[in-house]
Amino acid sequence: MKVVILCGGQGTRLREETEYRPKPLVEIGGRPVLWHIMKLYDHYAFRDFVLCLGYRGNMIKEYFLNYEAMNNDFTISLGENSRIKFNGFHKEQDFCVTLANTGPETMTGGRVRRIQNYIDDDIFMVTYGDGLADVNISDLLRFHRAHGKLATVTSVRPVSRFGILELDQLDQVEHFTEKPTIDGWVNAGFFVFSRKIFSYLSGDDCILEREPLQQLAAEGQLMAFRHDGFFFAMDTYREYQHLNALWSAGQAPWKVWDESKVLV
Repeated sequence: MKVVILCGGQGTRLREETEYRPKPLVEIGGRPVLWHIMKLYDHYAFRDFVLCLGYRGNMIKEYFLNYEAMNNDFTISLGENSRIKFNGFHKEQDFCVTLANTGPETMTGGRVRRIQNYIDDDIFMVTYGDGLADVNISDLLRFHRAHGKLATVTSVRPVSRFGILELDQLDQVEHFTEKPTIDGWVNAGFFVFSRKIFSYLSGDDCILEREPLQQLAAEGQLMAFRHDGFFFAMDTYREYQHLNALWSAGQAPWKVWDESKVLV
């Protein structure tokens, strides 16, 4: 089953890092955030990826073209009969990665539409190239198959950016909560779609989160998989720092994989 990752946005709110590279290549713990997302899917045995490239997409192509050399020891023979022998194994041995140029200005729905020819199953998954979570992908897929609708979106409860004050009639603070979880559910990505989703996607200016999902919801074809665990979208430099601090402290909730295991 294909896992489609949207990697084409400019990441303007993280300009300190995205001025010179696409947001999916911004590093958490020395590895691109894109790598962390792929490792989550890998943990649940989904290793066939389609990356929708846009802004500075060539850098993502270069990252994967050089992956073997950058993640292995190797022996190189120089001269007319030059060749390279890679020694040992990295832990992404059976990843299959399709890198698809979906245009520099294409919107999210348009990017998914452009990779239709790479989808050869009745069901496929889609997520964003900047959102980290500890979503149980197996449970998500099981939920999607059980309800029989065309689309599933993973939903999380948002956290307020501000502390919440509860005041009495005299304006005395009765209770203070620092950045609480607030009511309601928001889109966290980690979608599962039927191939029929393509009939809801129009041109390059199609925004997945607007007309397509709104129409699916109106038709009763969109279900929400409630995720009560960790989710964090890396949109700003402060959030980038926070994720790196979690990784450095060994407290990264999204790291559900075991790095001691090597796939052969």
